[in-house]
Amino acid sequence: MTVRQGNRLGISIQEHMAINVCPGPIRPIRQISSYFPRLSPTSSFSEPLSPNQLTAPAPLSPGGSEIDSCDSDDNTSLGTLEFDLLYERATSSLHCTVLRAKGLKPMDFNGLADPYVKLHLLPGACKANKLKTKIVRNTLNPVWNETLTYCGITEEDMYRKTLRVSVCDEDKLTHNEFIGESRVALRRVKPDQTKHFNICLEHPPPLPSPTAMNTALRGISCYLKEWETEQQRSLEERGRLLLCLQARGGLCVGVKRCAHLAAMDVNGFSDPYVKTYLKPDVQKKSKHKTAVIKKTLNPEFNEEFFYEISFSELATKTLEVTVWDYDLGRSNDFIGGVSLGCHSQGDALQHWIDCLKNKGKKVERWHTLTNDLPGSTLQE
Repeated sequence: MTVRQGNRLGISIQEHMAINVCPGPIRPIRQISSYFPRLSPTSSFSEPLSPNQLTAPAPLSPGGSEIDSCDSDDNTSLGTLEFDLLYERATSSLHCTVLRAKGLKPMDFNGLADPYVKLHLLPGACKANKLKTKIVRNTLNPVWNETLTYCGITEEDMYRKTLRVSVCDEDKLTHNEFIGESRVALRRVKPDQTKHFNICLEHPPPLPSPTAMNTALRGISCYLKEWETEQQRSLEERGRLLLCLQARGGLCVGVKRCAHLAAMDVNGFSDPYVKTYLKPDVQKKSKHKTAVIKKTLNPEFNEEFFYEISFSELATKTLEVTVWDYDLGRSNDFIGGVSLGCHSQGDALQHWIDCLKNKGKKVERWHTLTNDLPGSTLQE
């Protein structure tokens, strides 16, 4: 029974329950998800949406902007991130322009955060290829408009690597806190075309738990993890090296620069220099060495070394290039290296063949530095 009390209309509990349970005539429902719309970060809550609009997928914008579906409130609560990716084939560089973030999860006691963005190329050593933006203080909607560049990125890298974009909160008193991340397969980025992303931040993918497996599967899993770790260790990336080769009356080796070298010192940097050998070297006179560049992970050398050798003998030789970290008063640390010759593989083999085919022309190419080199070169 409805009872009028002054100007207010009182509703009994029975009528209240009836209104909630029986709102009107029963209508067919195509999908139960119509009652739980998945709103994108740019959707407006003030505009009512029909069930047809709720179930229809949102098309991509002509500019290549992509918005994840944000399937759960948990993902949406972490915030969204907007950035651009551009791969320049001519310079072998990948540019990531971090634009802004919106609605980040509060991490500090004042209900705000001090966010910054970190970039990692996967697979690869995190310390060697980490890039970071500036920190924006006391905000949940930071604007960076900052471009971070990876040098020495080959087309093979664009096909097989993934860019991890993570947002963190700086905390001066304790360790920095993780807010959310997103991972983009670089093969989705076309050369020389800017691709725009507007994505929901997510939690990092969970690691498989061995406790959920039986004894036999647990043993196999441990063996596979050890084998995978050993493989990754033997092929660990230590940075990139730009070399220029020219076969003209001998071999001219130009050591141009390095990029994203592994940090070998406690200050987070290295003091790198480069050594070259042309092997086999019976007389041990093929060693050349660049100058040491202090406190950097992206040194520029721009030095050339010349080997007097006939063109016919050059096909039987192997050029070994190693990068070292100079340490005063103790043995220098090996950072990484690459071997170029007829028995090499991948980019190293292709660079050597291009040098021999284009006699008299300078051929430049980026190379990935690894620790997979003959043991004789690892002794300083």
